[in-house]
Amino acid sequence: MLNAPGQDPANASADAPLRVALMSCAHTHAFSYAALLEARADVDLVVADPDGYGDVRGVRVVGSYQDAWEAWPEGPDAIVVTSANAHHRELVLEAARRGVHVLCEKPLATTVADAEEMVADCREAGVVLMTAFPVHFSPAVQALRAAVADGTLGEIVGLTGTNNGKLPAGRDWFTDVELAGGGSLVDHTVHLAEILDSVLGEPESVHAVSNRILYAGRAGEGAETGGLVTLTYSSGVVAAIDCSWSMPADAPTWGGLTLQALGTGGQLQIDAFAQHVGGPGQWLPYGTDLDALLLDAFLDAVRAGEAAAPTGEVGLRTVRVVAAAQESVRTGQPVALAG
Repeated sequence: MLNAPGQDPANASADAPLRVALMSCAHTHAFSYAALLEARADVDLVVADPDGYGDVRGVRVVGSYQDAWEAWPEGPDAIVVTSANAHHRELVLEAARRGVHVLCEKPLATTVADAEEMVADCREAGVVLMTAFPVHFSPAVQALRAAVADGTLGEIVGLTGTNNGKLPAGRDWFTDVELAGGGSLVDHTVHLAEILDSVLGEPESVHAVSNRILYAGRAGEGAETGGLVTLTYSSGVVAAIDCSWSMPADAPTWGGLTLQALGTGGQLQIDAFAQHVGGPGQWLPYGTDLDALLLDAFLDAVRAGEAAAPTGEVGLRTVRVVAAAQESVRTGQPVALAG
């Protein structure tokens, strides 16, 4: 059982709104999370914007992380980390030190060692550490997990996925290797790696290739813009992930995620962001808000003092996949993952 608000005198009572600090506006997901959290009657939100992005409206904004930690006399019950990837570690470790629950944007960290430390410290502190994988909550992905669990698909024999998008605009840190940890391999491998983890477990080895042909000249030095990652599992199954920033800059949406799962009993195809109504000059989304489902799961876990999936451990395993993919790109060889 993890610590829940109200179990410690420093925390709010279980009936009071949860005190939530959104740490940074560096990640573009911050705006969706801020709007959804601000709309909830059971949340008292503060947003820290130390980098001065200034494009979050209608919420209480403070200028530093310290101001966010001190926004309430008792401190926050939970934080949502949406900083540049390289700053995840310091924010998560500080939260663990303070006994504060954490929802951390993906990737959990830029190195395996940092991710391991974050998971260990949060476990020792008894706080929730959840990794922000909104696609985990897609009804289509839930259907895949159910079809695998109940045997509808039979034995899985192959999976092919794509997570493609535009080169992130307005946030140069996404292509700064020091701040992001890499390029598209870091940004777009982990979502599908998490889905694959939930149906196949951790892979035995990873092989990857990448290049800088797409958006040539716009990415930071050393940041790949295209990549293909293959994962081999103990069963012999091979899964492929196209993790490229391959959407044109003028495309009507940011990109998308697809997955084709082939089993001995049939196949299942996912297009997680296909819901839309097209028309001249407009692109109108509808259907399930995955960010809202992600936040629901996190806040429910915080109140209950229970672990929330996708956990920090899942985030750690996806960081291992990315690190292995980066090593494979450097060496040109498959990289084995420790069992």
